[in-house]
Amino acid sequence: MANQTQFDLIVVGGGPAGYVAAIRAAQMGKSVACVERDALGGVCLNWGCIPTKALIAGAEMYSKIQHEGEDFGIKVEGLSYDWDKIIGRSRSVAGNLSNGIGFLFKKNKITHFAGHAFIPKAGMVSIYDHADVDASIDPKRPAIDQDMPAEVRFTSKPKYTLKADKILIATGASPRALPGAPFDGEKIITSKEAMNLPEKPEKLLVVGSGAIGMEFAYFYNAFGTEVTVVEMLDRVLPVEDLDVSKAAEKAFKKQGVNILTGHVTKSIETTDAGIKAVVTKVDDESKTQTIEADKVLVAIGVRGRFDGLFEDGLGIELFKGHIKTDYKAPGADYQTSVPGIYAVGDVIGPPWLAHVASEEAILCVERMYGHDAPDVDYSSIPGCTYCNPQVASIGFTEQACKEQGIEYNVGKFPFAASGKAQALGDTTGFVKLITGKEHNEILGAHMIGEGVTEMIAEMGLARRLEATAEELIATIHAHPTMSEAVHEAALGTDGRMIHF
Repeated sequence: MANQTQFDLIVVGGGPAGYVAAIRAAQMGKSVACVERDALGGVCLNWGCIPTKALIAGAEMYSKIQHEGEDFGIKVEGLSYDWDKIIGRSRSVAGNLSNGIGFLFKKNKITHFAGHAFIPKAGMVSIYDHADVDASIDPKRPAIDQDMPAEVRFTSKPKYTLKADKILIATGASPRALPGAPFDGEKIITSKEAMNLPEKPEKLLVVGSGAIGMEFAYFYNAFGTEVTVVEMLDRVLPVEDLDVSKAAEKAFKKQGVNILTGHVTKSIETTDAGIKAVVTKVDDESKTQTIEADKVLVAIGVRGRFDGLFEDGLGIELFKGHIKTDYKAPGADYQTSVPGIYAVGDVIGPPWLAHVASEEAILCVERMYGHDAPDVDYSSIPGCTYCNPQVASIGFTEQACKEQGIEYNVGKFPFAASGKAQALGDTTGFVKLITGKEHNEILGAHMIGEGVTEMIAEMGLARRLEATAEELIATIHAHPTMSEAVHEAALGTDGRMIHF
């Protein structure tokens, strides 16, 4: 296998889109190669979804013992933490799962090539050692905010030249930098550095209050860092339903996080002590303040990661910093403007979510080889933020219904009225369901509170099966559980709530 250079499919990228695509193609009997320049699992497994959840799990345990232990009759003296072990456990979890993907590749007879992939033309992928990539392009840290592929130069011939009828690009995304404040990996950092800091900062500035920003704000605040979050829009988690955003902001402020919504970061300057940021109000630039911190985490969004992957002359069409495909069109095959070259996952655009990338990958490969598969339903993508309280949502927000003139009903059940939530000692938040007024169908579900990132799956199934609130009501939910709140919220859409 190591000497094989001709394949049915070459997958570039070994993250949630790439490794899933490779496995599915192999299951269909295709010969598959996967090229990954870092660790298998991509950003999600190694520097995103998985290790951050390991960090947050530690923060939740520490916070509960520190602030809620006595409520349960548990007394702890001299509570402390070992920062190295907190970070080390996170890295260990990521490492174990990355090794697991390597095992799956062997099981499915997928050939893994480690190195920098370059596509000189359709049907061909060259693989170079990291050391052979020109110093102007760091394989471990691609260029940021670049709408065109970087001009790439190599100092030697490729290690391998692979050929295949089909190539699938699944290279993910890179963080966007603030204008005039490029990432330096030390004081102006991305989420990658934020989850692996050798020392806990005393003060941290977070720019951007999306899922990444709020998860790290929670994590560091839980261990005593003074955290300030700056958000340009008028609320945190701005993609969520307004009620959820308000509840999240209230909870974070109660925990001690400083939140500046409706503010823009005008500049960031590095100093001997850390960073100095100038922040102004969006609607009144005369109201300016300077924030000093040890580090600033910039979490304002991402762009497709394709720097050094191909030359502009190849003809792959780009759109707003991503590779253009037909990915939201009915019957999409995810092919780029170059026949035989496909792209899936974060590199083609929002929503930038691992579970979406995996679904796109499976659909792309199945259609690539003639299988009849249903479209990805982009209107029913669950979104989760793993701070505390957790946030989860799917479908229409109340604001979207108003904007589109959709008549709707709302049922909202607070966890303060939930027996299980009271038993757990965590009554923050609620479940909010939005149903169509005429047909009573589930339009959207919005949750904030303990364990809601697990509860949202029920609503995904409800949306997929076009369930109505009446069908949720007729579904018996076990007692006592947090998921009873879904049943109560469904009752609430018809004014029949029992326990509130």
